[in-house]
Amino acid sequence: MRPLVTAVGLLLGWEGLVWLTGAPPYILPPPSRVLTVLIERLDLLLAEALWTAAEMLIGLLLGLALGAALAVAFAASAGWRRWALPLVVASQAIPVIAIAPLLVLWLGYGMASKVAMAALVIFFPVVSTLYDGLRRTDQGWLDLARTMDANPRAILLQIRLPAALPALASGARIAAAVAPIGAVIGEWVGASAGLGYLMTLSLARGQTPLAFAALVVLCLLGLALYHATDRAARRLVPWQSQGE
Repeated sequence: MRPLVTAVGLLLGWEGLVWLTGAPPYILPPPSRVLTVLIERLDLLLAEALWTAAEMLIGLLLGLALGAALAVAFAASAGWRRWALPLVVASQAIPVIAIAPLLVLWLGYGMASKVAMAALVIFFPVVSTLYDGLRRTDQGWLDLARTMDANPRAILLQIRLPAALPALASGARIAAAVAPIGAVIGEWVGASAGLGYLMTLSLARGQTPLAFAALVVLCLLGLALYHATDRAARRLVPWQSQGE
């Protein structure tokens, strides 16, 4: 009930602010107007939401796979880590908004550039959290495995990786939270469909309530993706859920 009460309070405050200031709808539409547009244009919003949801989901899966593979490679090979890790860190120093036009130029205005943008935003939190989890494996487990003549590959795959699953679950939750950022930034730069494209088009035409309605749908998509990822992470590491 607390999130619901908070949301209702914020909406009432927003409605009251518009009423007190007399702001025109093309500057700040009241929530009641946004809700009306949301209902009237629901078919359009759902069509664009399906496109953005596909970009977010595919980008999330690709970013998780790429990030997990890099983290395991860093843990398995010190030489590979010394060469590649600085490049991975440096890639995050470049603002994503500066990379988006290049991805659109290389991959086109379709879904591919938006998926690549989402994966680019997602993979670093996964690499960081999983690699940190792999480095923090209990030393007693490692000593016992070496005493039993376990080879490095078996130690990595059967001890270090399972022990790092809670860290991977945390990285996946972060990735799900930032997945909409990459997809929408890509749509803002150049697209022919999606909620970000609809927002840009609506603002250019002065249809601010429709842009706010698209933003509401995008928020709901992000929440749904986060909760679905959280549920999957709890199934992946059930022992962590039991300890909470």
